[in-house]
Amino acid sequence: MITMKVTNSKLLDQKTDCYAFIVEENFTISKTMQDLAKKAFPELKALFEHHKFTGRLLSTVVLPISLHDRIVQCIFIGMGKHRSDKTIDFEHYRRAIGQAIKQASALKCQTVALELQSPKHFGVTAEYLISQTTTIANMAAYHFHDFLTDPERRGIDITQLTVCTDLKDTKSLQLAIDEGEIIGHAVNQARHWIDMPPSMVNPQFLAERAREIAKKNGLKITVFNEKQINEMGMGGLAAVSRGSELDCELVILEYKTKKKNAQTIAFVGKGITFDSGGLSIKPADSMENMKDDMSGAAGVISTMEAIAKLKPEVNIIGIAPIAENLPSGTAIKPGDIVKFYNGKTAEIKNTDAEGRLILADALSYAVKHYKPDAIIDVATLTGAVAYFLGAFYTGLLSQHDELVEKVQEASKISGERVWRLPLDEDYKVAIRTPVADLSNTGSSRYKSGTITAAWFLHNFVGQVPWVHLDIAGTAFDVPDIPYYRQGATGASVRLLIEVARNWK
Repeated sequence: MITMKVTNSKLLDQKTDCYAFIVEENFTISKTMQDLAKKAFPELKALFEHHKFTGRLLSTVVLPISLHDRIVQCIFIGMGKHRSDKTIDFEHYRRAIGQAIKQASALKCQTVALELQSPKHFGVTAEYLISQTTTIANMAAYHFHDFLTDPERRGIDITQLTVCTDLKDTKSLQLAIDEGEIIGHAVNQARHWIDMPPSMVNPQFLAERAREIAKKNGLKITVFNEKQINEMGMGGLAAVSRGSELDCELVILEYKTKKKNAQTIAFVGKGITFDSGGLSIKPADSMENMKDDMSGAAGVISTMEAIAKLKPEVNIIGIAPIAENLPSGTAIKPGDIVKFYNGKTAEIKNTDAEGRLILADALSYAVKHYKPDAIIDVATLTGAVAYFLGAFYTGLLSQHDELVEKVQEASKISGERVWRLPLDEDYKVAIRTPVADLSNTGSSRYKSGTITAAWFLHNFVGQVPWVHLDIAGTAFDVPDIPYYRQGATGASVRLLIEVARNWK
């Protein structure tokens, strides 16, 4: 994690490896830039003209200078144009911060200093601005190098970011930094688990991490093993796990607020620690990144740690059904029928449609034992969602408009974008089968696998307001967003945290 510091001192007074300047398009030379030109580089304006640097989004100029008896890198990053309301899209700022951190790392800088933009540029509060800066800087600094033995390839870790501002209430800004660090850590922790080799991150690994988080943060935890899962009648979770030598697990973390008569939300995350497709085995190239199929569970478990620290005024239940989906002589077969925790049955037509089977039991358990006021499930559920939305929007499906509005508001705050897809009755018939209550895959006549999968899950939430988030497109290898790298993104962590923090 990057150590963050807020100071009222001038930027150029900081003894650091790198100065970062974030500028809007068609910017004017600031007082700090004028000082930089006087002290170290008189031809600064000519440099910008030479590179045709106008502050266009993510355009970058790098300038090494000599200052304070050392070589210092100056990075200039553009964040684009003002909108019609005279503010700048805050996502542009996030990406500019990400670009600055990654550029500084590439230049082998360990410490960075920047001037905090005016919150008026974005129409936000100073606390929000500094919290987001902290979160995004930490996300951009993350890179998975645990198994790289060449120091050159491991790169340089940025250890400190100093934020210079003329805002005087540095105490409230420091609190905002603390919040941003908690959120950034939660995102990166989930990313690290997802990026790890799948033979290391198995159901028992995730369950143990959940136990550690619960013990450290005062959360109540319950973990059911495979024997107990079978005894409870969780036929979906048990069926998916049958092909693996390792037991499945059902992890439940509980946060209780001190606020009286608070509502309860359940977060449910899909946890397939590796998905081969089972007997309906995937092609080799479709299996390469299937360690990411536990992104929902990793996100929910890591979110629960952040919630324990941020203490929102709502009760949160985090549930993660966790298993491996592997082929073997004991694996579930196409044509089998399973019975779920709520008594419903499903014919298995494709063992690669396994995520909905484990979620069905987890959702049923949440409804029966916690009677939540809302449920949000998060899952890398369908490749089809990426054909809908690509890698930049998470698919959102629900029939509960009020809950959808709350998730959409949290999306705006967190920066994790969602797009609502229809969940109309027309698609419901796609999962009918003559031999069981449901089919685990939708009829090809109805296409739209993302929507038909959501209809399957709909059968396990009863009357509880429910939102389904399909993160199959956003959980791994998202291109062109500088605060991500190749690999896991921690999709849903920021979003779920803001749902909890802003619940009313």
